[in-house]
Amino acid sequence: MSEATKRTIARWIHIIFGLPIIGYIYGPPSEVLQYRDMFRFVFVPVLLLSGLWMWKGHVVKRLLSKSAN
Repeated sequence: MSEATKRTIARWIHIIFGLPIIGYIYGPPSEVLQYRDMFRFVFVPVLLLSGLWMWKGHVVKRLLSKSAN
């Protein structure tokens, strides 16, 4: 798999998991409360990890390749 394909996949994961936050912010409070834990434990961590991977993933790859040698 090429690096461009990996970046595209990471971008789409970030976009798809970010869209429900719009509903969380603008949705009616009575409906939002039942999905609160899913946002806390699924959507926000996936957004943070995918964003960090897009930002500093090259550093992590370099560190892992050096430790494998």
